[in-house]
Amino acid sequence: MLEDVVRLVQDHAGPDVVVKFAHMELAAPTISDGFAACVAAGATDVIAHPYMLSPGRHAMADIPRLVGQAAASHPGVSYRVTEPLGVHPLMAEMVLHRCGLSTATTRQPV
Repeated sequence: MLEDVVRLVQDHAGPDVVVKFAHMELAAPTISDGFAACVAAGATDVIAHPYMLSPGRHAMADIPRLVGQAAASHPGVSYRVTEPLGVHPLMAEMVLHRCGLSTATTRQPV
């Protein structure tokens, strides 16, 4: 599923943006591998996005630490780690869509 999300984001970002994925643990590619793949593809600024819903320990501490360690092998490449997905108005639309409801439908009296 993560590869599908990456393809979707890549399609939306366009060909001038490098989009790669990595796993924090238990699977390849690692964060270090993903960072290196971005640099190998020409990235000079890497933005790591924790694909998680909430700002737990992994998203707020472990992933930034691992990205920082990966960046140390690539001097001159800037990087940052975004907040996880969290709460966003588009999330409501997606939840309603998955439930088979539209925004207009949910505003109807029950």
